Amino acid sequence: MPMHEHHSTSDQPLDPARIAKGFEESDVRVSGIVVFLTALGIFVVVSAVLCYGIGKVINAQLAKADGPPDKWAHPVDVRKLGNLANSPELQKQYADLVKSFPTPRLQTDDGYQEVADLHTKEDLLLDHYTWVDEPKGVVRIPIDRAMELIAKQGLPVSQFPSTAPMLAHDVKPTVQVPLTSGFARTGYEQDENAKMQELKGGMQ
Repeated sequence: MPMHEHHSTSDQPLDPARIAKGFEESDVRVSGIVVFLTALGIFVVVSAVLCYGIGKVINAQLAKADGPPDKWAHPVDVRKLGNLANSPELQKQYADLVKSFPTPRLQTDDGYQEVADLHTKEDLLLDHYTWVDEPKGVVRIPIDRAMELIAKQGLPVSQFPSTAPMLAHDVKPTVQVPLTSGFARTGYEQDENAKMQELKGGMQ
């Protein structure tokens, strides 16, 4: 059989029997697939070796920069720590650690509740009589009472006034009645107070 009969050309008519079968009878060239898979395998192996080598070099440089390990700086296998988000046991350990960890601690929320608690403590000190030193009779008075006493008696005058000459356009300072107590509520606390007022109004 002549060689040109093995390859179909546009001049040769199609065989109706082959068209009736509906698929190609010739086989796929396996050599091309083998060459592709071999090249892909070599590429993967070379990439893995390069990544491993680069990682070793980086770790060696970091270890050299950190110095010898001691009780403050030592390698830790983070794989043993697990996933905190999916482990109730680790979450419990974290909660116990937070409770036992000395202050100052990191905030466990956005800080709104901690600021509200701080202002509540400040309110107790600003609005009530409290002992500073009970054996010596030192008492902390409410801020409203302290402002009344200052308004009546005035502030103490220094026994040694400054004798430095005043510069040009200087104005002698005078004590003004405070417009505010210097205490400001956060937006969170204002919202909470508004909700409490609404609840009180609904109950009445």
